[in-house]
Amino acid sequence: MRHPMASTHPAPHPSPRLPRAARTRFAWAAAALLATAALTGCGQESAPPHAATATATATAETEFNENGVTVRLSVADWKSDAGTLVATFTPDEAGFHLYSTALPAEGVEGVGRPTEVRPVGSVASSGEMTVDKPVKSITVPGVRAAVPVYPDGPVRVTLPIRATGPGEAKVLIGYASCSSTEGCTIPVADRAVSLRTGEHGLSFGTS
Repeated sequence: MRHPMASTHPAPHPSPRLPRAARTRFAWAAAALLATAALTGCGQESAPPHAATATATATAETEFNENGVTVRLSVADWKSDAGTLVATFTPDEAGFHLYSTALPAEGVEGVGRPTEVRPVGSVASSGEMTVDKPVKSITVPGVRAAVPVYPDGPVRVTLPIRATGPGEAKVLIGYASCSSTEGCTIPVADRAVSLRTGEHGLSFGTS
């Protein structure tokens, strides 16, 4: 016989519960997960973007005028301590030409001076020099042999270069201009143009 106060329905079993140690570990894991999510969300909104690696790609330029020729120097595409040195030689007067880079240093029978672009110091050449004009041969009064020259007008010389370390460098410039009717200008030899290399790139100094 049932007790009068007894329920006609069996008492529900209590919900199973994790042991206290397991509950503690679960709580810590949940808190860590929430903290990570919060930090990730904040980082996406407020963290500054990573700065790109600095590379000096801007063109450095300088120029000078000496003995009837304007020489303009520039360094383009300077990346990873290497770039291209460009020298443009422009005679001041029409009808004047520049001598070939292949002319001997002493000229031909003492006449002429080779066009030259030569880096020294913390910058060195890393390839072959090229010229944008073809070489032609002419005769000069008083010289029996033909002389190799470029056509009248500006000549552009291009030279791949690289930095050998930070510090001071120079570009040594040589040339002479000449007219078959008006004679030649005084040759320029080893005209130095300062060049500096460093962690932020390359720049010309005072000519």
